Amino acid sequence: MKITIVANVQSGPNPHHVDARKIYDTDNAIAVVITLQPGESLKKHMTPVDVFFYVLEGTGIVEIGTERAEVTKDQLVESPAQIPHRWINESKAVFRVLVVKVPKPTEETKLL
Repeated sequence: MKITIVANVQSGPNPHHVDARKIYDTDNAIAVVITLQPGESLKKHMTPVDVFFYVLEGTGIVEIGTERAEVTKDQLVESPAQIPHRWINESKAVFRVLVVKVPKPTEETKLL
């Protein structure tokens, strides 16, 4: 058994310049915990694989394609491959989301 303490995982460099901690990385999938402080957001981008997001804490805005929605803790959001998407924290509190990419991408994410 392997147990990962997310707080002990270092945030890795990323094009969004936000706290992004890769907590799971195998041949089959990747999981990252993204933390957005108030006013922070991800740049619009496309992933080469399907992604699902699980909101861990707070309230945030998700944009996928032409859709935009406010989501809160304990909600799951699906995002198909090759569709532009991003996250925005317009609240006054921390927003954290678990990002799972399945299958593990073999290509880079494309910033738009």
